[in-house]
Amino acid sequence: MDNLELWQRYQEWLYYHPGINLYLDVSRMRFNPELVQALEPKFVRAFQDMAALEGGAIANPDEDRMVGHYWLRDPDLAPSEALKQEIRESLDQIETFVRKVHSGAIRPPHAERFTDILAIGIGGSALGPQFVAEALAPHHPPMAIHFVDNIDPAGIDRTLAQLGDRLDRTLVIVTSKSGGTPETRNGMLEVSHVYQQKGLAFSQHAVAITMKGSKMDEYATSEHWLASFPMFDWVGGRTSELSAVGLLPAALQGIDIRAMLAGAKEMDGATRISDLKTNPAALLALAWYHAGGGKGEKDMVILPYKDSLLLFSRYLQQLVMESLGKEKDLEGQTVYQGIAVYGNKGSTDQHAYVQQLREGVPNFFLTFIEVLEDRQGNVLELEPGITSGDYLSGLLMGTRQALYENQRDSITITIPRVNPYTVGALIALYERAVGLYASLVNINAYHQPGVEAGKKAAASVLDLQKRVLQALQVTTEPIGLATLAAKAGAADQVEAVYKIVRHLEANHRGVKLEGDRARPGMLKVLAG
Repeated sequence: MDNLELWQRYQEWLYYHPGINLYLDVSRMRFNPELVQALEPKFVRAFQDMAALEGGAIANPDEDRMVGHYWLRDPDLAPSEALKQEIRESLDQIETFVRKVHSGAIRPPHAERFTDILAIGIGGSALGPQFVAEALAPHHPPMAIHFVDNIDPAGIDRTLAQLGDRLDRTLVIVTSKSGGTPETRNGMLEVSHVYQQKGLAFSQHAVAITMKGSKMDEYATSEHWLASFPMFDWVGGRTSELSAVGLLPAALQGIDIRAMLAGAKEMDGATRISDLKTNPAALLALAWYHAGGGKGEKDMVILPYKDSLLLFSRYLQQLVMESLGKEKDLEGQTVYQGIAVYGNKGSTDQHAYVQQLREGVPNFFLTFIEVLEDRQGNVLELEPGITSGDYLSGLLMGTRQALYENQRDSITITIPRVNPYTVGALIALYERAVGLYASLVNINAYHQPGVEAGKKAAASVLDLQKRVLQALQVTTEPIGLATLAAKAGAADQVEAVYKIVRHLEANHRGVKLEGDRARPGMLKVLAG
């Protein structure tokens, strides 16, 4: 295409939302009118599926659950008065609690106020809050946030070391829907142990975000924690940022959560329109379908040109990949769907992997996130008429053009500035795009059987470790790994037994490897 033809296509495929001042440009995706026409019946069904979901239909048949994260920013959409009231009460509870914490009405036993937050959670209980903290936390927040989002012992130690002598002024948020997630439980136990070592009452620093009646809720109540906030059965982890999961830590940092909800609600209205060209989420779904042939054949590279949006790609990794990465379709046919997501930020990536994007394997499509406002405050001209922000904008435009010239497709999303309203809108935009795309390819976006399979496999390894320790406890001489595996009731899992013993040895846990034999040591305290 020549420049005039590109301009005409740009005008045809540029979406603009005046209320958010958001642009979505899919003109550099090379889909043709035939594809759009062929997908029209699928989009009709996708819009119908979405309307049914918002109306309270069972959208996750595997778990017999409704899917209602859209109700969080507009409770009037909820299908019953009880649900509407629950949502409103949850928001009121968050705001009341935050006011009391900030004023010192709720305070730690040994200080006038809480100064820090330690958020313990994994997956959707961490990725959304981390993204929002990086994007929106003010320069001098009323409370600084830290995360335990893994069970890496060294990582936990590092986070606690950063808190140092402020541990007695730290509010701990433990987020687990059921209370049975091992990573979150273990993180809580690690942290509470440190509180105990320092002579601090963990319960007087802790709040829970969990489902009512869950193991976590019962534990928090019995231990007299400061508060417990509800998670809802009909909100999945990867779509929970605009529930208490994300709103409580955001509000504690001084972020305007009402503005986040308002931005999401505004975008929900735009993405509810049953017309492809005037629905930005549908345009995204169309672009994704075109890029990967409806089979996820190309990766989604997210490239925000703003430091504060650095973690957007990590947040979208879970939202997109956990939702769309499915082996079976809705009819039970094997389809192996999914779209891989990765990214960092511009212009850092001009000096990293953009070289491959421009000239290497064309196995991707790129999404630029453009922010029009460079900075607040004085503007410095580095040379006559040119600022740092101008360079950033020029690099974005130049990279987009260079990629297109070499047959690399891209999407560009433009927002006026990074603030709670626009971040809420971005979250809502991608949530809806994922749902619509899932309908186009006929999969369930709201379950995660692969995640559950991984959890079960991990549990079986830990069970095997307990049996290995028990077998070693009654052994006084070095024992062959094959014999040890048999004694542990796992004769066909010698490799797993070897790796368990190797890990125990590396951590001085009373076992030493000698070739293909294990020498037992001081194991009573370990196996007790």
